[in-house]
Amino acid sequence: MLFTDRTDAGQQLAEALRHLEKEHPVVLGLPRGGVPVAFEVAQALGAPLDVIVVRKLGVPYHPELGFGAIGEDGVKVISEEIVRRAGVTQQDLESVERAEQEELVRRARAFRADRPRVPLEDRTVILVDDGIATGATARAACEVVRAHGAARVVLAVPVAPPSAAEQLRGSADDVVCLSQPALFSAVGEWYRDFSQTPDEEVLALLARAAHRDAPDRPVRTTEAEVAADGLALAGELALPEDAGAVVVFAHGSGSSRHSPRNRAVAADLNRAGLGTLLFDLLVPAEETDRGYVFDIETLARRLTHATLWLRDRVDLPIGYFGASTGAAAALRAAADPDADVGAVVSRGGRPDLAGPLLADVRAPTLLVVGGHDEQVLALNRQAQAELRCENRLEVVPGATHLFEERGALDTVAGLARDWFTRHLVTGER
Repeated sequence: MLFTDRTDAGQQLAEALRHLEKEHPVVLGLPRGGVPVAFEVAQALGAPLDVIVVRKLGVPYHPELGFGAIGEDGVKVISEEIVRRAGVTQQDLESVERAEQEELVRRARAFRADRPRVPLEDRTVILVDDGIATGATARAACEVVRAHGAARVVLAVPVAPPSAAEQLRGSADDVVCLSQPALFSAVGEWYRDFSQTPDEEVLALLARAAHRDAPDRPVRTTEAEVAADGLALAGELALPEDAGAVVVFAHGSGSSRHSPRNRAVAADLNRAGLGTLLFDLLVPAEETDRGYVFDIETLARRLTHATLWLRDRVDLPIGYFGASTGAAAALRAAADPDADVGAVVSRGGRPDLAGPLLADVRAPTLLVVGGHDEQVLALNRQAQAELRCENRLEVVPGATHLFEERGALDTVAGLARDWFTRHLVTGER
């Protein structure tokens, strides 16, 4: 079995774990590569997601041979038999444990930030990695999870050699492995894309999962008439309690403030404490006129006017979220020398329609495109080369132009939320 990438592997693994949903499990990912797989499992099962940070304790003169493992909160598992057979002294044990403890604390802080560890006592715990080679780390993780009080430990991986999978059945209560090829040399050979998982991706996925599980905060929503171009454009302003910023949405051609995709993203931003303004860039008489729909200059001007209207009502940083042609309008408006926009996100956008003004955009810009939206992806790559601001292109695997595939829009919302939070609320550059 060949997996497209870790997202694909996680989605397939989630289907094989559906029977555990009723047990309300906790999902733990082994960093770094196991976290994207675990994220898909946790999302499908509606389970909390956390990292499992463990360090194997290796015999000093033979570090591949582990005599134990340590985990967070002082958890330590020692094999007295291996200690005795390998002749590990108390001094050796303390020296190895001290060095590994420092690395464990560093990694836990890096991945979990200021979030507390998800409690495992009396819970079913699904331990997830992107694959197993020798099984040494997975075995140590199983022992640490059990020492944390887990009632049941399920080890779940997309691929592993048959020998390793069989041996691990002695460490876990159950092992779920989608593929056990007889000819196995490395985990990466069973993925089309096995590129390294950066720390930033791990942090973003854990933050998204934590946000999903957080209680909703109160949101005050009001209908509005946005003054722009001498018109009163219908809009909706949503302000969560203690909002840290406001994101103005610019819809694409043939759409409006009622766009279900934009509204889904807006709801996610509201849950994260970001206000949103959705409004109609066109009045009803203009919506059927293709001349207006693709008049980026007019759309950008109205977006600028809407921003001025909003500034009279809220004293918060402002960002733009544009879709399709609306993304071109957002970028053109952000290119204005007097624009005070903190960040821009483009969903399936046409930044090429902003023309030469792309080079004048100063706000940090995130371009999000579906992997199967090939023509638009090519246009975004070209546009990215013309941007002079901080920018990033994120490709959502398997997604088409409207991001209608399962989980695709959730990915867009998470990327947008993280981008706006970073640049509007925390003010990072």
